[in-house]
Amino acid sequence: MPENALNLAGFNEDTAENILENRRRFLKLFPNESGEWALAGCWQVHGSDVRLINDLAEAKPAEDARGDTIYCDAIVSNASGVLAGVKTADCVPILIGDPITSAFAAVHAGWRGTLAEVATKALERMTVAYNTNPGDVRVAIGPAAAACCYEVGADVIEPFRTKFAGQELFRETRSDHACINLLEANRAQLISAGVAPDRISIAPLCTMCRTDLFFSYRREKSLHGKVGRLMSVIGRQEV
Repeated sequence: MPENALNLAGFNEDTAENILENRRRFLKLFPNESGEWALAGCWQVHGSDVRLINDLAEAKPAEDARGDTIYCDAIVSNASGVLAGVKTADCVPILIGDPITSAFAAVHAGWRGTLAEVATKALERMTVAYNTNPGDVRVAIGPAAAACCYEVGADVIEPFRTKFAGQELFRETRSDHACINLLEANRAQLISAGVAPDRISIAPLCTMCRTDLFFSYRREKSLHGKVGRLMSVIGRQEV
């Protein structure tokens, strides 16, 4: 992968020593008067399972192959000092925060996870565990492969057209292929779940266009052989 890249995940493509040191540097960017942050993660599998973090003790990363692994694609918590984090390199990172209950979630949504409604399942878990009202939350959708570049085939187009009937998510590129707008698909699901449209912000940056800023699996895997991962985090601290 590129020299001096701040790779934050991918234990199968980089050494644990490099990744853990990069995470230490990354976490220093977030001051926490009550102490160090505990980073809660998981081994992402393009599904819709949600991991609930009740306290700091449960917040170990859980995807380092040297220890036990937890497989899921969303982290939900309300614990002070915990940072929920998801790793991406073209998939959609979604951060959900509830200013009323202090609950929060980090979601990894590829096309499979989007079809499985992983973002709304994380929101549902916040509702059940912490009495979150979807109308209260704020959502940030981070940099991902956007509609300008993310080309998919019929195996993706057909199930999306069925699930998102009547919505314009595709731009045809060639026979049986089209570019898909995964960011809008996730936005639509969250709105259907009760999130106010004006409380959803989408980063206007495409990871495939801007490899000078972001890792992109689709652009860089064939070029470098290995691809790093971005990390999107959300948490709360006592004030």
